[in-house]
Amino acid sequence: MVSMKLYKLALHKSYFDKGYSVLNYAKYMIVFFGFASRDVRTTLMFGIAYAVICYFFGMYLYKVGYAEAEREVENQYDRFAKEVRHHIKNGKV
Repeated sequence: MVSMKLYKLALHKSYFDKGYSVLNYAKYMIVFFGFASRDVRTTLMFGIAYAVICYFFGMYLYKVGYAEAEREVENQYDRFAKEVRHHIKNGKV
């Protein structure tokens, strides 16, 4: 059985990853700001704020069911999932 620490770590990672995947274009604005202003401290603060926002936005997406809906859309185009659903529908399992 997986330890609870590893489970919680994976859960927090998935929150951040989901938020980052949806908000990934915002990082280009931060990079552009950093290059344009040459202000390392402010750019770093924006980067840290961006990481925190990604985490909490990802948590929100999991809470409202967006992650499940996204997975279901992916399964509609996955050949293996189509085949399994076909076999279950026809009672061949």
